[in-house]
Amino acid sequence: MSADTVPLTSGRAPVLDTSSLSSQSSSLPLWDRLSTWASENKTVVYTIAGIAVVVTGAGVVYYSTDSRTASRDTSSDEKKRLSKKERKKAKKDKDKEQAQTQVKAESEQQPKQKTPTIESDPSENLPQVDPSTVESLPDQERKEYATRLKIGGNKAYGDKSYNEAIELYGKAILCKPDPIFYSNRAACYNALGNWDKVVEDTTAALALDSEYVKALNRRANAYENLERYSEALLDYTASCIIDGFRNEQSAQSVERLLKKVAEAKGKAILEGKEKKLPSPTFVTNYLQSFRPRPRPEGLDDNTDLDEGSGKAQLRAGLAAMENRTSEGYDAASTAFDKALELRDLGEHEAFAYNMRGTFRYLRGENADALKDLDKSVELDPSLTQSYIKRASMHLELGNREGAAQDFEKAMEQKQDDPDIYYHRAQLHFILAEFAEAAKDYQKSIDLDRDFIFSHVQLGVTQYKMGSIASSMATFRRCIKNFDKTPDVYNYYGELLLDQQKYSEAIEKFDTAIELEKQSKPLGMNVLPLINKALALFQWKQDFQEAQKLCQKALIIDPECDIAVATMAQLLLQQGKVTDALKYFQQAAELSRTEGEIVNALSYAEATRTQLEVQEKYPQLSSRLQGMGGQFGAMR
Repeated sequence: MSADTVPLTSGRAPVLDTSSLSSQSSSLPLWDRLSTWASENKTVVYTIAGIAVVVTGAGVVYYSTDSRTASRDTSSDEKKRLSKKERKKAKKDKDKEQAQTQVKAESEQQPKQKTPTIESDPSENLPQVDPSTVESLPDQERKEYATRLKIGGNKAYGDKSYNEAIELYGKAILCKPDPIFYSNRAACYNALGNWDKVVEDTTAALALDSEYVKALNRRANAYENLERYSEALLDYTASCIIDGFRNEQSAQSVERLLKKVAEAKGKAILEGKEKKLPSPTFVTNYLQSFRPRPRPEGLDDNTDLDEGSGKAQLRAGLAAMENRTSEGYDAASTAFDKALELRDLGEHEAFAYNMRGTFRYLRGENADALKDLDKSVELDPSLTQSYIKRASMHLELGNREGAAQDFEKAMEQKQDDPDIYYHRAQLHFILAEFAEAAKDYQKSIDLDRDFIFSHVQLGVTQYKMGSIASSMATFRRCIKNFDKTPDVYNYYGELLLDQQKYSEAIEKFDTAIELEKQSKPLGMNVLPLINKALALFQWKQDFQEAQKLCQKALIIDPECDIAVATMAQLLLQQGKVTDALKYFQQAAELSRTEGEIVNALSYAEATRTQLEVQEKYPQLSSRLQGMGGQFGAMR
């Protein structure tokens, strides 16, 4: 999938998460694609702690094999099919059954006549103990004292006399170190907000019983309040596994903590992240989302320019871009910076700000990029491309209204610019406004039929709207009219892959690969290679060949985030968790925006937690693997 095309997702409309949008042309470039793969039948599903973790543009989604939800849905459907009379009778029978059950329960709860015990009088005559006196007590008496003190502690806790309860539980522990006593005292500290003490007592409880779920959950909550999110995540995860994933609150806590851990680490990565251009695959696909235009007059190769002038640097940058390589894009970025430093750009000054703003945006310098595009439209309002690019930045920053306003301003300047409609259609697509998107893509085609991506996106939109026949017809026309363009075969292959027409899809990917080699030997788009890898994995579970294709893609474009993330998924499916973790971390390092980084780190943290659970709780490994088998087969 190319960065300039809105990704195809199946099943449900994409949810807009503007924090993860990279551009109107690469709107959900990496993790939307992976979550599609992970959420469909032909997917990669990672299971941890009884949870199928699927990272989407809306966050981390968890799917459980718990049958209760399905049962509720089925029951609801059956109710709808019952007549009014039948429903009334069913309700009457149910009420009668509940009444009988209640009577039975109440009769069972009636106190039976029995010999009085220590528990029958818990609050009176509590034993007075201290470290010196406990040593001299016989074992049986210690146990009896411990029980009485625990019961006294429970009563004090119920009365919210937490300090008294803490003292009584402490004396019970002197008589008999018991995990329940430690956990109960931790509950008192929890009520008082003394999180360090909660950690201390729950850790003591777990030293005595490593699978004490209540203690794990209490410690996890304390860790979370202390902002020790990784430790909290580990405890909640272990709790889920031990409890057979029956505690919904713990499962939700895992979800919450995964996001918190990823966000905390993501911010640290962003703060220390070197501002540099993304992979040439990404840059190329972003740039080609705008229709190719000749260089502005006076910047062509035949014009005599002083090599030390701003105009010469501007021309050098445009020439370097044409190489479509990492080195070429770096040279172009440097040249555009230099051009504005040297000034003397004359009528090309607005264009120079446009180009520097473009490359600043690609480097993730959004604030500076917006300033450059503001200056560009101030100097030359007729340069509609500056409005379009600024709209994409507003969208990435979550400013939908600002994006819409920029499209309107662009149309005021040049209503017949097909790029305006193409990129506005991208906005509609991201927001699941497919009918509006289709109209804008068609308008873009009517104004310029030679731009392949308008046709491709129209076909994808028709597919999302459920018009499969129309979509397939659109792609067949694309192949007829653009038979030498590799992109059309790649995108058509994606649609076929989504329909599980594996053989046909691979044939299209192979054609795209060959055309890429012929037309762009130095700047080959590696996405057809990755798509073929996915197809082979989904069709034949051919991990070896799929990995070879991803490795080849990474040789051509070492910083292609999609290739890195796909490799991570393939390794994870083979149980190579440590290797997968390295690739997930690399994917986070390569991501451009905070949303992309958080999504990548969510996968990484889920993977890391699996390793930590297996290391810290080796007895849980078999249970984790058992859950993995269930979820791996989930369809």
